[in-house]
Amino acid sequence: MTDLRETELVLDPKYDAAGLITAVVTDGAGALLMVAHMNAEALAATQASGEAHFFSRSRQRLWKKGETSGNVLRVVELRIDCDQDALWVIADPAGPACHTGEPSCFYRRVEGGSLVRLP
Repeated sequence: MTDLRETELVLDPKYDAAGLITAVVTDGAGALLMVAHMNAEALAATQASGEAHFFSRSRQRLWKKGETSGNVLRVVELRIDCDQDALWVIADPAGPACHTGEPSCFYRRVEGGSLVRLP
């Protein structure tokens, strides 16, 4: 039996038990910038404003990316995976995507038990 989420053209995100969906963020060239979570409110705010909003699990609140730094993520396109439990946010970053000031949150490589900073 096929799930209608997989065959129909209706947005029907499949949120987890905490009401969240994983959001993977890349730039237009496909570089991975960050991974965060959205709830229904964050997704609606993102769609309404054209700028990425997320739900902070640590602060338990909605936040707009760049609300304090100015490094907003302007959404170019939103995509959802086949069973609608993960989002792909393609964005134009207005600065570093990572709160550390790095262009991407993925600025280190795992080598054995250590981390190596990427050039």
